Amino acid sequence: MKLAIVVMAALLWAFPLVSAQEQAGTSVEDQVDVALTAYNDGLGLVRDTRELTLPTGELFLDFRDVAERIKPETVSLQSLASERSLTVFEQNYEYDLMSPSKLKEKYVGEMVKLVSFSEKDGFETVDARLLSVNEGPIYEVDGEIYLGHPGQVVLPDVPEDLRATPTLVWLLDNALSNQELELTYLTEGISWKADYVINLARDDRSMDLTGWITLDNRSGATYENAELKLVAGDVHRVERRPEPRAMRMMADEAVAAEAAPAEQEAFAEYHLYTIPRRTTIRQNQQKQVLLLEADNIVSDKHYELHAPSHFFRQQVGTQRDLRPEVYIEFANEEGNNLGMPLPGGIMRVYQEDSAGMPQFAGEDRINHTPRDEDVRLKIGSAFDVVADRVQTDFTRVSDRVTESSFEITLRNHKDADVTVDVVENIQGDWDILDSSHDYEQRDARTAVFSLDIPSRGETVLTYDVRVRW
Repeated sequence: MKLAIVVMAALLWAFPLVSAQEQAGTSVEDQVDVALTAYNDGLGLVRDTRELTLPTGELFLDFRDVAERIKPETVSLQSLASERSLTVFEQNYEYDLMSPSKLKEKYVGEMVKLVSFSEKDGFETVDARLLSVNEGPIYEVDGEIYLGHPGQVVLPDVPEDLRATPTLVWLLDNALSNQELELTYLTEGISWKADYVINLARDDRSMDLTGWITLDNRSGATYENAELKLVAGDVHRVERRPEPRAMRMMADEAVAAEAAPAEQEAFAEYHLYTIPRRTTIRQNQQKQVLLLEADNIVSDKHYELHAPSHFFRQQVGTQRDLRPEVYIEFANEEGNNLGMPLPGGIMRVYQEDSAGMPQFAGEDRINHTPRDEDVRLKIGSAFDVVADRVQTDFTRVSDRVTESSFEITLRNHKDADVTVDVVENIQGDWDILDSSHDYEQRDARTAVFSLDIPSRGETVLTYDVRVRW
């Protein structure tokens, strides 16, 4: 028995009771800096820096006003004042938030007050025991059971295990009274996309480009005067808890770049865009910030007429009033007043009419586009350029060989000359036996005829092809 008492005393000395720990708290009012890095897949990296006064020794710290959709397993806390002045023993994420239904649930079986009002008697208060909240409250008043009550329920206090806002609670060992703490964590609910506006010149040979970032904050927190960074690229994620060291390395890499006039930089296998101006991102808010502006970009507008691959293996009927597709291309190069990685997004094209008023001309989505690559946009189908396709002959030489003859007539109703690429997608081994115009073999299954069609005129293409498969 004496041995048991000695062991129990030793355990109590080694592990002090929780109630003996000092309590401290911090809210967004202590925040001196916040930075947000948004990723393409709805993930955000938050760096929250706060200055506060803390008791020394072991204490519980309530770190309030974090994102409701925080991923608690990704949290990293460190002291910026002195790295060795803070030790974290334990971390809890308290997300049982206060609400009328939650408060009532906590007081089932307890005494509450019911307050009602009438013009005759004024305010009347009665004591009641809350028996249940299933499908509505049930009260016991003076031995009688009430299914609901016309008055207001008054509770004596807020239960300790309910929080007004999501809160991180740490058990710490602190060596400094004046601390500067940096909290880093990942949160869901932060998404962004890129949108672009193109003003195409009347002659279709140049354009101005403006890029905007649209940020959508559904994370459950507001980020006041935040440094904003955006990561373009597909970050691989797994459904497991990151190792603390790996998590810290990820956080350090993502926030390593300081705000600078340059708007983008390489980051791992992605691109990191730093918005030059700080901005406030409120909860449930969509915000647009400027990404880039570039003028006098050389562009090319051209037309393409495509044929399905099955046209070359069977007899097909005549196709009339075909509409070539309209494309705009430009080089993302420094020599073309661009030359920066473009995040994937939608590019919308506008062009002035004869009265000088911009009109919407079409849109297309681009993928993440590195510098020194071409951008190709499909903006619609031609109105004043039409085509007829006729299969003038078809021969099945054998079970796996066919020969076809085609006549393609292109008519241009515009007041200017145009060039149309007739793009023939031919599956199998093929040979052009004869043709009225030269062609380019773009790849193993594509022949392209570039045809000039005069203003208000027409051009006729004929060719014979043998296909083996």
